[in-house]
Amino acid sequence: MPAPLWWLARSGDARLGLAAMSGESTLKEVIERLNKALSSLEDAVEARIERDRAFADSDAELQRMNADRARLAQEIDKSEARAQRLEEVNREVSRRLVTAMETIRAVLDR
Repeated sequence: MPAPLWWLARSGDARLGLAAMSGESTLKEVIERLNKALSSLEDAVEARIERDRAFADSDAELQRMNADRARLAQEIDKSEARAQRLEEVNREVSRRLVTAMETIRAVLDR
């Protein structure tokens, strides 16, 4: 099996001549492409991590909003129950006032 081109270029084999230089520049190009690919991969990983963080933040915010919604629903239920009780008391007070006024009229009419 023949020696790889990069090995021959490193060993300074005179038979390579121009091919060694071409292999060396190709190797540099490959390393440069690899570095660019790694950089792109790092950028993609960072973007993914950031999206995951944003998703986690959104999920936490949604949970807080649901908790607030449940708390507000309870407060509304309590307020509606109180309003209903006040309405009942108001009707009772009105009924008693009418009875008192009728009693006063009856006393005055005698």
